[in-house]
Amino acid sequence: MIKLNNVEKVYRTDRVETLALQNINLDIAPGEFVSMMGPSGCGKSTLLNLIGLLDAPTAGELELDRQKVRGWRDGDLARFRNEKLGFVFQSFHLVPDLKVVDNVEIPLLYRKGSTAARRKAAREALDRVGLSSRVTHFPTQLSGGQQQRVAIARAIVGKPRILLADEPTGNLDSAMGEEIMDILHDLNKKDGTTIVMVTHDERFARRTDRIVRLFDGRQVA
Repeated sequence: MIKLNNVEKVYRTDRVETLALQNINLDIAPGEFVSMMGPSGCGKSTLLNLIGLLDAPTAGELELDRQKVRGWRDGDLARFRNEKLGFVFQSFHLVPDLKVVDNVEIPLLYRKGSTAARRKAAREALDRVGLSSRVTHFPTQLSGGQQQRVAIARAIVGKPRILLADEPTGNLDSAMGEEIMDILHDLNKKDGTTIVMVTHDERFARRTDRIVRLFDGRQVA
């Protein structure tokens, strides 16, 4: 499902060259739930951005869903992200002036389909995360945990094959973090969604199938 072969990422300016990732070799099977851990600045989010096609490797090869993505045009990358990938971040990134159901619909606006079909899919996604009673609320009327559940509903409304989560429990207390992890596990086990999650929390990492550890841009486990 996800393969990285000898991937390297270098950030360059006129005066400085920063090696963010080097010699990353990773193979994630369909339906696997993998967590990535390491100290701040070790390259976890950079690696997640590469997998999410939000950035491109400087060297090496990246393959997603059996497709090699090197050389793709921006339009092809955007289409693949919209159809195959879902994103959940530490900050919820909800639009405050839109109702919950409208926030969840956003990814579907870039696909063909009727307004009624989009609304139905958004309501089903919200029901999946236990927020069917909050569809007409605005984000500011929700708790942090509820907002993160809305963000997950938005990420899964298009039924992505791969879900990328960057510190999804980072802004939540431990109890709400457990609830978010339960939702992710449900998506992984019942839908077969492949999940890659960045976390600093060892407890949550141990609930995944495998832990990938990074240190100074290198894969150490």
